[in-house]
Amino acid sequence: MVILITGASGLIGSALTEFLLQQGHAVVHLGRSPRTGKVPCYAWDISNGKLDARALKGVEVIIHLAGAGVAEKRWTAQRKKEILESRIQSSRLLYDTLSKGGHSVKTFISASAIGYYGFLTGEDGVTEDHPAGNDFLADVVRQWEESVDGMTTLGIRLVKLRIGMVLSDKGGVLQEIVRPIKLFAGAPLGSGRQIMSWIHIQDLCRIFHEAITHSKWAGAYNAVTNQPCANRELTHKSARLLHRPLWLPPVPEFVLRLMLGQMAEIVVNGCRVIPQRALQEGFRFYFPDLDSALSDLLLKR
Repeated sequence: MVILITGASGLIGSALTEFLLQQGHAVVHLGRSPRTGKVPCYAWDISNGKLDARALKGVEVIIHLAGAGVAEKRWTAQRKKEILESRIQSSRLLYDTLSKGGHSVKTFISASAIGYYGFLTGEDGVTEDHPAGNDFLADVVRQWEESVDGMTTLGIRLVKLRIGMVLSDKGGVLQEIVRPIKLFAGAPLGSGRQIMSWIHIQDLCRIFHEAITHSKWAGAYNAVTNQPCANRELTHKSARLLHRPLWLPPVPEFVLRLMLGQMAEIVVNGCRVIPQRALQEGFRFYFPDLDSALSDLLLKR
């Protein structure tokens, strides 16, 4: 297939591009600056509602990843606005372009996030049927999903993947946790008991591919393993694999809030999320548990 990816320069987009090429698909990108090459990139200007129509030539699947990074900057009022509008406006531009017809797009896969459910405590796992939360991130994700729901009115199959914490050896949260551990300065964050619903980057790419190739996939799917972990478990197991001691006490929550402001919510809180629909569709994880995932990512070199 010919697959168009927006927001392809990030951690997920880069890995997904490589994975799809290995599967024999043709991939094109949509970004701020055009380029030629094995993976051509066509330009769009989201704020001015412009998109190079050549980007859609022969495209059967769109994977929409574009959006300002949630954890890249402190959550000022302006940054919050940017986080929301970058998602809503880009989705609106894609919808407006596709609504004009003259394209071959049959499937639209939108990135979403488990932040949809808010921060929840308790032992019960949250499935796709759970209602949206009421904090800032939950509101962003709810509006993000609503911004792509109109694709179904165009006769396009829509899949929304609610992605959890992505574990990768190329960047992201795991590398931020591992860096101080390697310097003998690692420690759990906050209470350490907060639940982290995660997925190995390879399994995430495979879930995207399942959504691309299986027409019965439609609607929202939790893109996490069914074995969430506590923050202290992830920290301790990473240190053990790297043969580093953890001698520092946990970083207190008030310190994290002083450092990160309101954005500390995503560090000190969590949610136990279960991939019920993916499992029902027969998806099986290559890395279902934390031990196998960390061994692959931290020891394979």
